Amino acid sequence: MSGWQTLLYKEVLRFWKVAFQTVAGPVLTAMLYLLIFGHALEAHVKVYDRISYSAFLVPGLAMMSLLQNAFANSSSSLIMSKVMGNLVFLMLTPLSYLNWFVAYVGASVIRGLVVGLGVFAVSALFTEVSFTAPLWILTFAVLGAALMGTLGLIAGLWAEKFDQLAAFQNFVVMPMTFLSGVFYSIYSLPPFWQKISHLNPFFYMIDGFRYGFFGASDVSPWLSLSVVAVAFVIVAAVAVTLLRVGYKIRV
Repeated sequence: MSGWQTLLYKEVLRFWKVAFQTVAGPVLTAMLYLLIFGHALEAHVKVYDRISYSAFLVPGLAMMSLLQNAFANSSSSLIMSKVMGNLVFLMLTPLSYLNWFVAYVGASVIRGLVVGLGVFAVSALFTEVSFTAPLWILTFAVLGAALMGTLGLIAGLWAEKFDQLAAFQNFVVMPMTFLSGVFYSIYSLPPFWQKISHLNPFFYMIDGFRYGFFGASDVSPWLSLSVVAVAFVIVAAVAVTLLRVGYKIRV
């Protein structure tokens, strides 16, 4: 294996060795959301005429889990290496900043997709899941995981201790994922909050992803794809620049 492939393998192996925590745990959490919200609101909430509320929840929960775990993979890996002091060994290698970017983001995409697939596999036991446009599903899954893996890379570079990283996740990532239409259609909100939702890039990731299942969404999937793609390019440019200058890595 080449240098970046070795680093990618190391990052994948890092989360896979504790898969009970990094994969099974998020899948269980998503299933609890599905069982509790689906059971409590099935007869009271109707989003699309031909789709049950439980079926509506599945893509949102899968994408939410995918995004959160893609972010957690790169951010936790970097902060742990910085706190434990073993990041210096990686700096001694001839890997370029682009190698770092590809390996860390690639591992985040893999973890996100594994968790997402796990949510689908278990969800199939409780509700019927359809696939109207699989290519849209794959596109938004990979692009969304790459975007969050890159954002996690930035957060891991910025944070100097676990408290800072937890604050970033609790006050930025968590609210934006929960307020992105995971549990509801934004058209069920008052006009003001609909406008606020349209400013949330997480909404476009989940809405475009859900379109691949039902062929229906709150906004055009092409608009969602454009917003997510532009967001990824911007975040990736920031991450690559930080890696190139050695932000909070080189003394």
